[in-house]
Amino acid sequence: MRPLTEEETKTMFEKLSKYIGENIKLLVDRPDGSYCFRLHNDRVYYMSEKILKLATNISRDKLISVGTCFGKFTKTNKFRLHITALDFLAPYAKFKVWVKPGAEQSYLYGNHVLKSGLGRITENTNQYQGVVVYSMADVPLGFGVAAKTTQECRRVDPMSIVVFHQADIGEFIRSEDTLT
Repeated sequence: MRPLTEEETKTMFEKLSKYIGENIKLLVDRPDGSYCFRLHNDRVYYMSEKILKLATNISRDKLISVGTCFGKFTKTNKFRLHITALDFLAPYAKFKVWVKPGAEQSYLYGNHVLKSGLGRITENTNQYQGVVVYSMADVPLGFGVAAKTTQECRRVDPMSIVVFHQADIGEFIRSEDTLT
């Protein structure tokens, strides 16, 4: 387990800023203590510094995971967010999408959000902007990328994709072997 390099930090923070903007600093400087990001086996973990100090007593080859997995670096050094980061991203999300109850199940099975399943969308959402997907009861379901702007969403036909699926809470069941 090691700190992220300058390039890795930049790549990860660029990805996080698509979803939470400048609120990244609220993840690190929290009122309940100081938190940090650490890399272990190409995965980025988010943990308090107290847990970090305790984890140093365990050898690298025996350590499986520590803290919350935020995502992983691919072989091409791109950062891919995991669904386990949703609980930390949702409170700080700048752009949100709410899906209708009938479209929740489809989204949780890994499908994109269609216009017919769109309940609400944050004003001034740009195309290809990172969004957090909520149910109509304000339960965070996952995150994705807006396929259309807010204005385009009003004019498109009901079968058009408005949010590209990236991750959802159904992944805990579908991919439980690969998630850490």
